[in-house]
Amino acid sequence: MKTKVLSLLVDNTSGVLSRVSGMFSRRGYNIDSLTVGVTQDPKYSRMTVVVSGDDKILSQIKSQLNKLEDVVDIVELKDGESVCRELVLVKVKANIEERQQIISVANVYRANIVDVSPDSLMIEITGNVNKIQAFINLLDGFDIEQIVRTGITGLTRGLYANK
Repeated sequence: MKTKVLSLLVDNTSGVLSRVSGMFSRRGYNIDSLTVGVTQDPKYSRMTVVVSGDDKILSQIKSQLNKLEDVVDIVELKDGESVCRELVLVKVKANIEERQQIISVANVYRANIVDVSPDSLMIEITGNVNKIQAFINLLDGFDIEQIVRTGITGLTRGLYANK
């Protein structure tokens, strides 16, 4: 199974998210990750969709997305040709002794401590999927209370000819 990151330029209208996600659900395709935000031009939004499947399924997904009226452009964000990032918040149970160890790990990964309570730390980390996973793996010996992820977002490198 392969994974693709698709960057969709879509009309910024009500219901566009529902129509795009509805295409996936009607055909039984799963969305691994989805982020949406308005672009520099308020007429358009950018959706970053991460999907998995074999070559046939991934080709069908792109074909079906191209048929939607709201979809203006689709670009596949390929490794080496694009920059993809994800934001993750991790809440870790931490007593006084564990705190410094956790802060040291966070510093190595250029993560930020964004909240401190008497019994926990909240860490914010931004990076590619490999960096995020390596960071979470290093926290494996600690009691992770919660993790929340934004999903992947990205842009192609260099100038982009369309919108």
